[in-house]
Amino acid sequence: MAFIRVGDTIPDGILSYADQAHQIQNVSVHSLAAGKQVILVGVPGAFTPTCGLKHVPGFIEKAEELKSKGISEIILISVNDPYVMKAWAQSYPEDKHVKFFSDSSATYIKNLGLELDVSDRGIGIRSQRFALLIDDLKVKIANVESGGQLKVSSAEDMLSAL
Repeated sequence: MAFIRVGDTIPDGILSYADQAHQIQNVSVHSLAAGKQVILVGVPGAFTPTCGLKHVPGFIEKAEELKSKGISEIILISVNDPYVMKAWAQSYPEDKHVKFFSDSSATYIKNLGLELDVSDRGIGIRSQRFALLIDDLKVKIANVESGGQLKVSSAEDMLSAL
C-alpha cells in the first residue's frame, strides 16, 4: 500500500498492550477510532532520544489542550513489544491521556505504508515518525516526518492545524 493520505479511510488492524495483570490484550484500531476524532501518533521506538524526550512528552503536555479542541483519544504506536510499551508508558507518571500500543511485528504500520527500514543500523523495521488526525476513521491531517526529524508531527503542529 502507498502511504496513507488525507481523505483515506484508515485500515483496521490489531494493536496490543499489556494490562495491569501483565496479560497481552489486543484491540482493533477501528474500535479505538470509530465515531471519534483521534490523533494516531507513530514513533520509531520506545525510549529513543527524539521519541522519548521530545515527541511523546509534547503530546502528554498538550493532551488537555488537544482534548479541549475535540480530540477524544491520543493513540501512540510503536514497533516494540507490549511489555516495552507498558514500561515506557509508566516512565511518564504525569500521563493521563496518551494511550501506548504495540505493533510489535509492524503489521499495522506496513498497512499504513509508514514503515521505516533501519536494518542497516541493526534495528530492523520500525515506524516512521508521524501524527494523523483521524475523524470517524477518515484521515483529515497526515503529518509524516522524513529522516528522523521532528518538524511536522508534534503536538504543537497538531494544535495549530485544529
